[in-house]
Amino acid sequence: MKQLMTGNEAIARGAWEAGVAFASAYPGTPSTEILENIIGYKEIQSEWAPNEKVALEAVIGASIAGVRTISAMKHVGVNVAADPLFTFAYTGVGGGMLLVTADEPGQHSSQNEQDNRNYAPFAKVALLEPSNSQECKDMAKAAFAISEQYDVPMLLRTTTRVCHSKSIVECEEREEFEPIAYQKNTQKNLTVPAHSRILRAKVEERMQALKEYSEACPFNYIVEGGKIGVVTSGMSYHYAREVFGDKATYLKLGFTNPLPDNLLKKFAQQVDVIYVIEENDPYLENWIKSLGIACKGKDVFPAWGEMTPDVLRHALGQGELPVKEYDKDKIVARPPTLCAGCPHRGFFYELGKKKNVVVSGDIGCYTLGFAAPYNAMDTTICMGGSFSVGHGMQKAFDLTEQDKRVVGVMGDSTFFHTGINSLIEVLYNNSKTICVILDNRITGMTGHQENPGSGKLAGGEPAHEMDIATVVKALGAKNVVEVNPNDIKAMRKALDDALALDEASVIITKWPCVLKKMDLAERSAWGNPFTTKYVVNEDTCIGCKACIRSGCPAISMNENKKSGIDASQCVGCGICAQICPKKAIEQAPKKEVAKI
Repeated sequence: MKQLMTGNEAIARGAWEAGVAFASAYPGTPSTEILENIIGYKEIQSEWAPNEKVALEAVIGASIAGVRTISAMKHVGVNVAADPLFTFAYTGVGGGMLLVTADEPGQHSSQNEQDNRNYAPFAKVALLEPSNSQECKDMAKAAFAISEQYDVPMLLRTTTRVCHSKSIVECEEREEFEPIAYQKNTQKNLTVPAHSRILRAKVEERMQALKEYSEACPFNYIVEGGKIGVVTSGMSYHYAREVFGDKATYLKLGFTNPLPDNLLKKFAQQVDVIYVIEENDPYLENWIKSLGIACKGKDVFPAWGEMTPDVLRHALGQGELPVKEYDKDKIVARPPTLCAGCPHRGFFYELGKKKNVVVSGDIGCYTLGFAAPYNAMDTTICMGGSFSVGHGMQKAFDLTEQDKRVVGVMGDSTFFHTGINSLIEVLYNNSKTICVILDNRITGMTGHQENPGSGKLAGGEPAHEMDIATVVKALGAKNVVEVNPNDIKAMRKALDDALALDEASVIITKWPCVLKKMDLAERSAWGNPFTTKYVVNEDTCIGCKACIRSGCPAISMNENKKSGIDASQCVGCGICAQICPKKAIEQAPKKEVAKI
């Protein structure tokens, strides 16, 4: 059976076909859809974890217990999960274990552009790199047998274009995996130094065996062509084929740690010149040069970004980048913005007006608070770090007698991810940092996945709902307030009260994301939100643009220099009505709302 699939869908399919029994992940673009699709396979127990570290720890535990397991995360998530990964590389597996790292060359929605292929030799685990959806399925499926044969955790590195592009996949039936009966084995699974020193030697023995496997691995092969040689992996293979065509002979590498030395040397003898085409770090290039093989790599091609055909042609002197063909003056900038009705708007509107306030931000939709018209964010470092970064800034300002207050900002899913530890840092060390948790009742930025505060499991089943205010108070926070961020006066008071204190405080803004799917009972509990509309009374409007400064994309100025509201976007949050100095913005009559 053939199906058109994205790479993420194909990875999920491969895991299912391989008989995987347990999956755990934390959402992060471009990896999110892997677990979302695995959830649809009922034979696999699937869950969203609070963060990547515990997701990997859970699949490690399931692997030790004897079933096949998979975890998926974006590239920066592996940084969070690195601690258990490096130790599990020592112990080896029970049932096969696959960790998917979804990298982002080009930084489409990430704070950095790291190359997670480097984790494979660093942690001493095996590495696979698919270049299309069929390879995503095939490699994901094969990974578990390799994992069990060589007693090694498997790392599958994919990238944004592989994750989200579609191609035909030949699908097969599920092969049920007979669980491996658990037997206590502390020599293997309990890493005290006496055991780990023995395991360390076994790691090297395993890597040598994998090196021999790499030489004959079906995912490493030569595509015959001309006397130009191209060594490549992942999506870069397709980019290179588009540029070089049949003029080149290709060494397509899909199993890239350990690399096949003999195959590389054999390939070098077949061609006159070798180009190494890879995205981000010179991972392949450095290894090839270490074998004494001359090649051209990052001295020709860019050290960062995507190696698209246009980029390759430009680097080779075959043409200019296409951006130079456009008249930039005619391109209208469309920066990302908070949605109309976003519950973060009222908070940032008020925060942006505060003087001598420095804002330590975090990873989520609310990072957009840095932009105009709010200009209400100074830093963003890593997920869950805003409170601890803010704490350090506040301590530095106090030490140097600078009259500044720091406000840390993070979302609800981020708080459960690693923000709890960040808040502990603030409370334990007697900081006066103001910690704001924007609780929009869902993991918003990555597409509305459940989290420990949403009251639902990954498949939508009811779950224990962890109340953020209760958690915060249990940590010892004395000054805790919950506020509806759509109430401008209440939001202003909450911030003013916190700024007046000379100790730590926590503000929890609580209102559902405007895009959150809610059943009737949930809607009723929130007072049936998003069911009203606002309109502008042009006779009263003076065109002062105060409502524009709310940053709502539903509001614009018309040809009469009066403000207007796009009824198709307005959801009735009421922020604009509260800040209009002339009260020119009013709720639309219910009969008018019903027509929209």
